[in-house]
Amino acid sequence: MKKRVLVKLIIIMLLVGIGLTVIESLNFRNHGIQSAIDKARSVSEVIKNGLTSYMVNGNMHQRDIYINSVSDIENIEKLWIIRGDNVIKQYGKPTRLEKPRDKVDIEVLDSSKMKYILNETLDKTTVRVTIPYKAEQNNIANCISCHDVSYGETLGAVSIVMDISDIRISGLRLAIMIMLFTLVAIILVLFFANKALKPHLETIDELSGKIKNISNGIFTNIIKRKGLSDESEQLINEYNQLVNGLSTTFTDIDNKLNIFIGNQMYHTNNPLLNSQRIIGDLSDIYQFKKEIEVDKDKYEIYGRLGEVLNNRFRLKNFNFMEQNYQNNKTEIVYSKNNINYCVETIKNNPDLCRVVRSTNDVMSVQDHSVCPHFTNNEKLYYCTSIDIGDQSILIINFILDTKTELDELVRNIPLIKNYFMEATPSLIVKLLLEALKSSAFRDGLTNLYNRKFLDEHLTKLVPQALRENIKIGVLMLDMDHFKSVNDEYGHDIGDLVLKELGKILSENVRESDIVVRYGGEEFIILLIGVDNEESVLEVANKIRTKVSKNEINVYAGNKLRKTVSIGFSMFPEDSTNFDIVLKNADIALYEAKEKGRDQVIRFQEKVQVELF
Repeated sequence: MKKRVLVKLIIIMLLVGIGLTVIESLNFRNHGIQSAIDKARSVSEVIKNGLTSYMVNGNMHQRDIYINSVSDIENIEKLWIIRGDNVIKQYGKPTRLEKPRDKVDIEVLDSSKMKYILNETLDKTTVRVTIPYKAEQNNIANCISCHDVSYGETLGAVSIVMDISDIRISGLRLAIMIMLFTLVAIILVLFFANKALKPHLETIDELSGKIKNISNGIFTNIIKRKGLSDESEQLINEYNQLVNGLSTTFTDIDNKLNIFIGNQMYHTNNPLLNSQRIIGDLSDIYQFKKEIEVDKDKYEIYGRLGEVLNNRFRLKNFNFMEQNYQNNKTEIVYSKNNINYCVETIKNNPDLCRVVRSTNDVMSVQDHSVCPHFTNNEKLYYCTSIDIGDQSILIINFILDTKTELDELVRNIPLIKNYFMEATPSLIVKLLLEALKSSAFRDGLTNLYNRKFLDEHLTKLVPQALRENIKIGVLMLDMDHFKSVNDEYGHDIGDLVLKELGKILSENVRESDIVVRYGGEEFIILLIGVDNEESVLEVANKIRTKVSKNEINVYAGNKLRKTVSIGFSMFPEDSTNFDIVLKNADIALYEAKEKGRDQVIRFQEKVQVELF
C-alpha cells in the first residue's frame, strides 16, 4: 500500500514537472519567434526610411553600402530587397539581387502580407521574415513624388533571416532548471510524506488484509500503531468492535443454522460461507414445502421427492416403501429405475427390515454384510427411514454403484432427510384424507368395501371392462341361518362370525378382486379378468368349502360352524347392464337357498322364467 501511494505521488509530481517544462518551453519559444518578428519589422522600417532618404537626395548608388551596414546588425544572418512590379515598370528590370529568391517572396508581393518561416535544426534555429513595402499614408509625399503608384500598392519587400539560437538555449536552460526543481521537490515531498504517512499507510495495509480474512471467515483485530491521528485511532477502535460483533454473530448464526441442516454438509472453517450455503438450502426446502402443500395426493409428493433426489443430489436408483403399523401393510410408493434387491422381501415381511427394527440408518460396509437381504455384491446400499405420524413409516432405500457415490450420499443425507421431514406434515394430511375417504367406502365391522364403494367403482369399472373386453364373475353369497346365531349367541358372536367370513373371503381371492359387504350377512365378490365361468365356479366352491370347515370359538369352549350359499353370474355374457348381472346373481343365490343351501348355483335364464 505504501509503495503504491509513493509511486503514484512520484508519477503525479513528474507529470506536473514535465507539464510545466513543456508549457514554459513553448511560451519561451513563441516569445523568441515574436521577438524576432518584431525586430525584423523594426529593421525593415529602418531600411525603408533609409532608402527613401537616399532616393530623395539622389544617392541611390550608395544603397548597397547602406544595406550591407544594416546586415551587420546582431542576429541578422541575411538581408535582401525585392523590387515589386510597379517599381519594375517605372525603373526597368531589377538587378540580380533585387529579384524574388523563392516562393515566399513572390507570395508576399502578391498578397501584400507579411510571412515568416521557422527553421530548426539540432544546433541552430532561424526565423525568416518577409515584410512588404506599401505606398502608405505616412510616406505618401515621398512615394507619390518618386513612384508612379497609388495608395496601398506594394512597391517591394524586404526579407530578413534572423538567428534566434540563443533564445532556444535560454529555453533549454529554463527547462532543465524546472526539472531539477521538480526532482528536488519530489525528494523532499517523498521524505516528509513517507515519514508522515508511514503509520497510516501500514494501518491501511493491515486493514486491507484483515478485510480479506473476514471474507474467508477469519475475524481478527488490528494492532494499534504509534503516531496515528485521533481519527485513525478511532477508526481502528470502531473496526475492532465491528469485527468482534461480526465474529460473535456469525458464529452464533452458523451454530444455530447447523441445527436445521446438520454439520456434515458444511465442514469448512468459514462461517460466512457455511451460513450462505445453509440459507440457500433452507430457502430451497421452504420453496419445496410450499409446492407440495398443494399436491393432490401422497404419490405426487413422493414423485416430487424423487425429482429432488435425482436432480438436486444426482441419485440414480432408489425406492420408497410406506409401511402402515395398523394393518402391517407395506406399499411401494415410488421407485426410480425399479432396481429392487430387497424390496419384495421387505414388502412381504416388513419386520425383516433392519432399518424398521433399529430405527437407525443401515449402509454398506467393507468387512461384512449389515443387511442380509441385500444380495448383490456389485452394488452398495444406504437405507434410512422417516416416521409419518404415529401409524406409518417411510423406508428409503438407495442403491449406489461406487464408494464415491456412497460417501457423497453420506455427506448429503442430513439435507436429504430435511426434505423428507418437511414433507412429513403434508404426507400425514394426505394419509388422513386417504384414511377418511377409505373409511367412507369401508364396512366398519369387516373392513371390506361397502355398497357405496361398489356403486361408485362400477361407474369406472364397467366402461373399462366393455372397452377392453374384460370378463367379470359376480358372486353373491349369504350366510345360511345367520339370524339363528344372533338369536342363540347374541350379536357379539354374530359380529364375530361376519368378521371371520370377511377374512375368509379376502384370503381366498386375488388382490385385484373386490369383496363387498352388500348388507347384513350378504356379500358380493367381483372376480375381475377371469378366463371363463369354470374359474368362477372353482373360486366359489373354494370359498364355500373354507367357510364350512372354519370353526369359530364361542362361549365356554364351544365351537361354531356355518355355511354359505352362493349364486353367480357373468358380465358381459349374461348382460352388458351390470345391474341386471347383479340381479341375476341374486336370483341364483335364491335358487341355492331353495335347493338346500351350502352350494353354488350358476345363473340360468330358465331360473328367471320360473320365478316370474
